Amino acid sequence: MGIPALARSVAIMSEATQSSPSGTQESQDLQARFIQDNLRRIFLQIYRVVQNVDDAQDLTQEAFIKALQRQDQLKDLEKATHWLSRIASNTAIDFMRRHGRVSFSDIDDLADPVSTPPSSSPEQILLRSERSQYLEDGLRLLTERERTALIMRDVDGLPADEVAKHLNCSKATVRSHIANARIKFQRYLERRKP
Repeated sequence: MGIPALARSVAIMSEATQSSPSGTQESQDLQARFIQDNLRRIFLQIYRVVQNVDDAQDLTQEAFIKALQRQDQLKDLEKATHWLSRIASNTAIDFMRRHGRVSFSDIDDLADPVSTPPSSSPEQILLRSERSQYLEDGLRLLTERERTALIMRDVDGLPADEVAKHLNCSKATVRSHIANARIKFQRYLERRKP
């Protein structure tokens, strides 16, 4: 299932699970736009945690359904992106807790429109693929908690206290996870230098 199919699936499920049967066309259009604007980012955020394309697709769908079911809880529309990221992170972390470590999957299995813009040359596509694989290999060296803390803090830009809440630990532990992850990643980069 590619990203466009995932988007259709989320849209259908959100319509079926809406709490008010009298949803207006305008609200459905806003939901569709919300999904379209955030789908790729949320999928990649979840994928970075679970490291499996199929699981990431399922969890992305689950995260959007949760968000759309609870959209009345959102008080500030400007914080919708952060709110959705938290739902996605919690969904991925809950999955990891329930199922333990999942098997790794190659990011190259993603549909081409998601991974490469149409204007890319073959050389740019190859370089981007190699760079992506290089980074994925480095992330695999980290423990699950180090990887999650590093991604949430450095990639998603969440403050340390938010990461601590997600990981159910103290801010000091989060700082330790991030420091250890950065050291391991730096060593990995130094070993791989040509």
